[in-house]
Amino acid sequence: MKGRCAFLIAGLAVAGSVVAGSPASARPIDKGHFHDVFTSDVYDCDGIPAQDSGDVSGNFVFNQRGSSPFPYYRESIHGTVVTTNLETGGTFTNVFTSNSRDHSIVDNGDGTITITVFASGGSRFYDATGKFVLRDPGQTRFAFDIDYNGTPGDPSDDVEVPDSFRIVRPSTGHSDLSGRDFCADLAEFTS
Repeated sequence: MKGRCAFLIAGLAVAGSVVAGSPASARPIDKGHFHDVFTSDVYDCDGIPAQDSGDVSGNFVFNQRGSSPFPYYRESIHGTVVTTNLETGGTFTNVFTSNSRDHSIVDNGDGTITITVFASGGSRFYDATGKFVLRDPGQTRFAFDIDYNGTPGDPSDDVEVPDSFRIVRPSTGHSDLSGRDFCADLAEFTS
């Protein structure tokens, strides 16, 4: 589970349908909810002292699917991250939601699996006055490899294979963020 959560912030909602099969296949291996409120340390954003604060909530579930020995993961998260320009006191706010699910899991035959994930959602950004200024909606597909440590049905000891993350299909949405620099946006929208 540690490897997947590293990519997926946390939590995932239990989706509507359950795969037909024995009662054991319908029972989640792991599921949960989380709510995290945080404030980061002050950091330098291209010469601007900045600090992030956030409120993020989500749900997740690991479930067996069909005859696969590997559990599939789903998550749903939403939240707000506010970046404060400490020079001006202005804020740049990101309100976001994301839903993701393991689309396929391939056993590589060497003690690792490749997981391909579908993720969709969006971010809406607001300037210091609360005006909507940027958006980033869409769906993306990515993959990464997991060393399942010889226990295919137990995600608790899974470890991400270093440097295995890759984009399978870039975002399908119309993103206002393409070619933009976050620190330049922070300066622009908090002055």
